[in-house]
Amino acid sequence: MSRMMLLAVVSLVASLISVGVSWAVFPEQPTPVADDTSFDTAKFYETHARANAARGAAQAALPGQPLVPKPVAGLTQAQTNNAYIVVEVAKQMNLPERAMVVAIATALQETYLKNLANPKVPASLKLPHEGTGTNYDSVGIFQQRVSIWGTPEQLMDPAFASAKFYTKLQKVGGWEKMSVTNAAQAVQRSAFASAYAKHATTAQKIVDELTAND
Repeated sequence: MSRMMLLAVVSLVASLISVGVSWAVFPEQPTPVADDTSFDTAKFYETHARANAARGAAQAALPGQPLVPKPVAGLTQAQTNNAYIVVEVAKQMNLPERAMVVAIATALQETYLKNLANPKVPASLKLPHEGTGTNYDSVGIFQQRVSIWGTPEQLMDPAFASAKFYTKLQKVGGWEKMSVTNAAQAVQRSAFASAYAKHATTAQKIVDELTAND
């Protein structure tokens, strides 16, 4: 075999290996989620003082109730604040308690209800966050990918992220009768489909405590 032919063969093999590695590290991208969230996040915060306080915006104390909800189900204050926003967005969207449980279970699995930035998405690090993750370009409490779900600013906002999750959940036929795991997986398309199941009981407890005075 001539030297030129040998080099050509080596080059071809190297290219094939490169393609294989690239596919393993960067699998085929899912289709971006359509920007069909009609939820008005700005109005939600303007008309919901406690949710606005829960996201860290300064607010005057409300008569007869604490500025932000007290921690529930063993969560920290920050986690409770995020859970509270998830629940309140569902109420604003006129969704049943079941949707809240599915969303909370999802957020528990993805981030344990922490609003995570991602060094791979530099813009997210400049936004309020409670830690970091490094899974692809995923950010926020649901680990929604910037290349698929929306901008860093949108997805790092717990209210918008929740509305985006609920919007997709509503498009899943029969989600109301699905298990928490199957409903969550239908939205998230996780590589660990069964992981949501272990959070169902805790999610129900969180929702029960946050809606106890409704």
